[in-house]
Amino acid sequence: MKVLVIGSGGREHALAWKLGLSPKVTEVFCAPGNAGTAADATNVDLDPCNAQQLVEFAKKNAIELTVVGPEAPLVAGVVDAFRKNGLKVFGPSQAAAQLEGSKAFCKDVMRAAKVPTADYQVFTKVGEAIQYVKEREETPLVVKADGLAAGKGVTVCETKDEAIAAIRASMVDKTFGDAGRQVVIEEKLEGLEVSVLAIVDGRTIVTLEPAQDHKPAYDGDKGPNTGGMGAYTPAPFATPELMDEVIEKILIPTVHEMKRRKCEFSGVLYAGLMLTAQGPKVLEFNVRLGDPETQPVLMRLKTDLFDLLHAAATGTLEKAADIEWDDRAAICVVMASEGYPGSYTRGHEIRGLEAANALPDTKVFHAGTAVQDGKVVNTGGRVLGVTALGDNIAEAKRKAYQAVKEIRWQGAWCRKDISDKARTES
Repeated sequence: MKVLVIGSGGREHALAWKLGLSPKVTEVFCAPGNAGTAADATNVDLDPCNAQQLVEFAKKNAIELTVVGPEAPLVAGVVDAFRKNGLKVFGPSQAAAQLEGSKAFCKDVMRAAKVPTADYQVFTKVGEAIQYVKEREETPLVVKADGLAAGKGVTVCETKDEAIAAIRASMVDKTFGDAGRQVVIEEKLEGLEVSVLAIVDGRTIVTLEPAQDHKPAYDGDKGPNTGGMGAYTPAPFATPELMDEVIEKILIPTVHEMKRRKCEFSGVLYAGLMLTAQGPKVLEFNVRLGDPETQPVLMRLKTDLFDLLHAAATGTLEKAADIEWDDRAAICVVMASEGYPGSYTRGHEIRGLEAANALPDTKVFHAGTAVQDGKVVNTGGRVLGVTALGDNIAEAKRKAYQAVKEIRWQGAWCRKDISDKARTES
C-alpha cells in the first residue's frame, strides 16, 4: 500500500520513516518533505495547503492512506477535501481543527466540557485588553495570539508591563500577522508540563506514551518560547493514575463536546498539560502530533503505525490491537540555526549526519533541511531532531548528545539540558 505524508518538518520525517517500516507499506511519499524524507521516502513538490493538488496526486498514485502532519493544512480544510473525494485520510476536519486554529474556540470548548484549564478572557480590541491588565493585581499572565503562530504566539509575562507589551506586539505591531488580531489572556499556571497525545476516531481514544517538551529556547527554561527544543519519553511523573485522570476528566469530555457541536473529532488530540497542585490543567490543545514529541515517541513505538492510523481513519480504532512499546527511554535534542527563534541565515552545509546516524539506537530526523548541489543545508530555524534510545533516561541523553557532537554547520546550537527535569522533578 502507498502512503502520503503531508508536511516538511521533523514530525513528518518521523512519520514517513515509521510508516515505511510497516510490512504493509510499499511506498511512502512526502509533500513537500525535506532532505531527511528524501532519504527515507519519496518527496513530491506539492503545497501542503493546496487540497486540490494533494487530492489529485493521491488519486493518480492510488494512495491508500494520507497522514496530515502540521496544523496549517488541517485548519485549511485539507482533510475535508480528501473525505469529499472518498479518500482515506488521518486528521481532523476543518471544523474540528479549530481546537488548535483558535485559542478562543478551544477555551470555549473546555469551558463547556468542564475541562480544567486556566481562567481567561478573550479580547478583540487592544484598549480593552490593556485596561483589563491594568485593573488586575500584579500576577503573572500569559498572552496568546488566537490563531496559528508556529508555536511562537504565546508570551509568559511576569509583570503588567510585560503583558501590555505582549498585547501591543500581537494586536498593534502584528508580530504574528492575522493570528494576533484577537488575544486570549489567562492566568499563568505553575507546575510540571507534560504532553499527552491520543489517537481518536470520533468515539475511541487510544493514548500514546506521555512525553515532556521543552518550549523555551535556552537551558533552564530561559528565553523566548519556540516550537520546541527537545523532548523525552517516558515522563516519569505521568503515572498510570494520572493518565486515567487525564482520560476521564480531559480527553473524554472534550471528544464528547466536539461531537455535541457537530464537529466530531478524528485524528490526534494533543493535550499540553500543566500538573498543578489542583491536578492536571490544559495549557493548550493541538490537533496533530507534537513536534518534537513525535520523534522520541515513535522511536519507542513497536506497534505497526500504519495499522494504528488506518484504523483511526476508517473508524475501526476500537478493534485495533493494544499498543506495544519499547521499554527503553528516548530523547530528542533539537539542533537549531543561529538566531532562532528570531531571524537566522540559511544555506549552510550540514556535516556529520552519516556519522551520527551510524551510532547505535540513534536516528537523526530532519526538520529544516534541503538538498542543494548534492549537499544537505539548513533551511529552517529548527533544523534537526537528534533522537536516541537508552536503557534509562540518563543513557538516552548520553547517546543523543554523543550524536549531536558529530554534527556541525555554521551557527548550530542546542539546549544542553533536555530531559534533566526527569531527574529533578520525578
